[in-house]
Amino acid sequence: MPSEAARGATGARQDGRTGIRQENEAAILKAAEEVFAEYGFKGATTAMIAERAGLPKANLHYYFPTKLALYRRVVDDIFNIWLKSANSFDESDDPVEALTRYINEKMDISRAHPMGSKVWANEIIHKAPVIQDYLETTLRDWTDSRAAVIRRWIAEGKIAPINPEYLLYMIWATTQHYADFGHQIATLNDGEPLSDAQFEEAKRNVVEIILRGIGASSQATKQPAIRSLA
Repeated sequence: MPSEAARGATGARQDGRTGIRQENEAAILKAAEEVFAEYGFKGATTAMIAERAGLPKANLHYYFPTKLALYRRVVDDIFNIWLKSANSFDESDDPVEALTRYINEKMDISRAHPMGSKVWANEIIHKAPVIQDYLETTLRDWTDSRAAVIRRWIAEGKIAPINPEYLLYMIWATTQHYADFGHQIATLNDGEPLSDAQFEEAKRNVVEIILRGIGASSQATKQPAIRSLA
């Protein structure tokens, strides 16, 4: 049997390889988000992505054999991040708490992963030539499950009788605007991205406007009138 020292050395080598693999995958995925967001699926090449990641093209293909596989991974990552942000629907029966957490997390995701959001937006604008199956299966099932929760809130008198799908569309459009149209927001903010304080205020405003619109009440509605972000 191998000695304890030998097992330790083997484990260290395995940990080292795992760490390198994770670092390389992270570099590739970050570069892929940026390139796909800028050039779309058709315009992007794995050579462009490898160069931006600072890796040989052969290394990229070791982790992702095709451009399609890499693109699907980028889309899958941002999609799953969005799905996790809606866990609040399952964790709270209070629509104010659930929606506040959901909206806040969606906006934080837009700030942390703007390129992933842009990749998704570009794909949808072009009628989802690569990820239509996501829309027809995973997204549809997820939307139906969230809509069922919203209908229960309506039946319990916790919010106004609104169309659940339209509420979700509004939340998606508003929160993802801060990623997809970040340049426009910065331009209207004297050429600067929103500061941390401005972004927190934007989140409070979005939450308050949506909660008021569906007839929910929260501490936010008791605060002074909405202030300008300027």
